[in-house]
Amino acid sequence: MPDGPEPEKAHPPHGAHGRPLSGADRWKGFKGSPFFPACVLVLILSAAAALFAGSYTYSMANPTPHNIPTGVTGAYDRSQGQRFLGAMEKALDAELDLKPYDSRAAARDALDAQKIYAVLDVRGGGSRVHMDVSGASGVTVAQVFAEAAPPVGKATGTPVTVRDVNPLQSGDPRGLTIFYITLAAVIIGFVGAIQLSVHARGLNPAERIAFTVAYALLGGFAVAAVADWGLGAVDLPFVESWLILALTMFTCGMVFTMFNTFFHRWAMIPTWGLLVLLGNPASGGAVAPPLLPTVVGRLGQWLPPGASYNAQHTAVYFQGNQHAFPILVLAGWSLLSCGLFWFWRHRHPGGRGTGPLHAAPV
Repeated sequence: MPDGPEPEKAHPPHGAHGRPLSGADRWKGFKGSPFFPACVLVLILSAAAALFAGSYTYSMANPTPHNIPTGVTGAYDRSQGQRFLGAMEKALDAELDLKPYDSRAAARDALDAQKIYAVLDVRGGGSRVHMDVSGASGVTVAQVFAEAAPPVGKATGTPVTVRDVNPLQSGDPRGLTIFYITLAAVIIGFVGAIQLSVHARGLNPAERIAFTVAYALLGGFAVAAVADWGLGAVDLPFVESWLILALTMFTCGMVFTMFNTFFHRWAMIPTWGLLVLLGNPASGGAVAPPLLPTVVGRLGQWLPPGASYNAQHTAVYFQGNQHAFPILVLAGWSLLSCGLFWFWRHRHPGGRGTGPLHAAPV
């Protein structure tokens, strides 16, 4: 006789829990796990690294003149003057967009208004040339003019005198300080909005806009104070520079908020693409627009980083000649971002909600 009852035979698994997982089941489980967004981020970050390097290298690694607005006065249309201008274009490997002026003073006014980058004043029937460049308009453009003119003058038998009529400030010899403070305003502008979305998620739409205004005003003041009062790198028209930086930070913060309304956790991708991959290298801050690829240079003026740099650059180096265009570009992006965020605010992942109250139990 057996010592005890026979052990029960294991029954084969049955039902939904017993069948092996199909490929669709495994994919569904993977998509619901934290591994799916992590893998997506690995791919996105790899692509972003390549695009970042490519964007900045394409735009700024090898600045090349393309079409440079240049004022001409005097006997520029005489044979010797035309010979000199033709040789300049050949030396620069670029086309000079010649704009004639009745006098050197009129051309200088155009230079101060940033309509042109240099003035070629041809005198004595073409026997000599006075060249006025403006380092503040774009140190890279002034440099290529100043380096090309003497050899061209020697080759054409036309003595050339080069003068920088609007040099950069001593604390900003390469003209990059304005680019750096603009970059700081752009980056901190949208990073601030990201932090609000993470650490102050419960803010309602009006409160979110109000706090974006608050950190933009305080952050813009801090950036201007450090660059001017703290480091003495550049002498800013303080209030104007502060307000431009604040408007930049607010605009970039609201750009992220707008994208967050539609793309939620992936909002960083279009924000980074618009403001950093495209906007910063195309701003004209590190390399003047005439030396950027033509399409990039033109597009950059319509994006927040380029508009901010142009407004700040004019405020610092061309006081009294501020243009409405860059301010309108910043204001336009702010209004667009605020408007889309407000109209579709119900889609934004933040807020405390306004659900209906339920009656208390009796």
